[in-house]
Amino acid sequence: MNITGLLARKQQSQPGIVGTARVQRDWGDFQRRLCCRDIAVINQPDLSRRTAELLVATGVQAVVNAAESISGRYPVSGPDVLLAAGVTLVDGVGERVLREVRDGTRIRLHEGRVHVGEQVIASGVEQTRETIAELRAAAKAQVVAQFETFCADTVEFFRVERQLLLDGDGVPELSTPMAGRHVLVVAPGPGRIAELRRLKEYIREHRPVLVGVQGGAELLCTAGYRPDVVVADPDRVSAGVLTCGAEIVVPAQLDGYAPGLRRTRQLGVGAVTFPAISNPEDMALLLAEQAGAKLVVTVGFPDNLTDVLSCGRERSYPSTVLTRLRLGGRAVDAAAVVQLQRNSPPAVLVLLVVFAVLVVSAAVVVVGAGPALLHPLAWFGDSAAAYFDGLLGQ
Repeated sequence: MNITGLLARKQQSQPGIVGTARVQRDWGDFQRRLCCRDIAVINQPDLSRRTAELLVATGVQAVVNAAESISGRYPVSGPDVLLAAGVTLVDGVGERVLREVRDGTRIRLHEGRVHVGEQVIASGVEQTRETIAELRAAAKAQVVAQFETFCADTVEFFRVERQLLLDGDGVPELSTPMAGRHVLVVAPGPGRIAELRRLKEYIREHRPVLVGVQGGAELLCTAGYRPDVVVADPDRVSAGVLTCGAEIVVPAQLDGYAPGLRRTRQLGVGAVTFPAISNPEDMALLLAEQAGAKLVVTVGFPDNLTDVLSCGRERSYPSTVLTRLRLGGRAVDAAAVVQLQRNSPPAVLVLLVVFAVLVVSAAVVVVGAGPALLHPLAWFGDSAAAYFDGLLGQ
């Protein structure tokens, strides 16, 4: 008798949702392991819209969150995205579920409880549109207090780092040339590999300087690229990344102390330090800005107020906002670049248009059609050539 099949049929006959559990250990490969109708077991307080959209894209039927998807700090929209897509959300079951549920186990969800076989191993709240609306309303009441704290922290941050932000004092000089070039900065997080795939054409055309921040350097290598610059604590990235030939920038305390330098010395790798209280992502942006980058494209960075306030790093809010203000229009989110590429005609098409104009012009000259037809063709040819020249010079 097939005991496994018998247990599976018994589970399916019971009320609730039955599926294969995929447990979040590391976001880097978690999304790749998720399949349609799986149940994602995660630990994500204040679930952001971006993370929820990535989960929906995998086709999961349910999400079990060890943490609270809306903790009350800020009215995040991730839970709404899941519910709108028909994904069941069981919230706040506790971290025990991450230890008790093995990846690939068949589990059943019913009325907020997580069942493995006949045993209830965790319980939480099965969220609905009504419960999420109530939580969002309560969280909105906390926004004013958060902004008051943010303003005070911003003043203090600017007092300490005003020379860095205004004059670039303390930003190390790198040998990697960035002046007048595009720079692509990749931060760690879910879905970054997919974003890099969508940027393949952009990378091929513009050959940007590739900067990996912490685990973002690992993601660049996984996607088949070699980072030119790595901004990271050496203890948090692999030896392969540290020895790939990239320039290594190690975040340091304001007094210059950087414990991570021990590892670079052990590996025989040179490194420079960046003393600042900014987070590594903002350090990477300041490096590119100070080096004269023409455009800085960011992958995995918060690009709106919701993402900034729900990233879980309250002390980094002032750094993130003030650094973006320093870069101004030179900082662009990767999603905008992808959208612009989709709306632009391919270079091959422009070449074909120019070639067609030249052929028609030659034919007109041969048959002697005269200047009446040549003038419009010349204007069109000049316009197409100017457009193509601008396209190449971007």
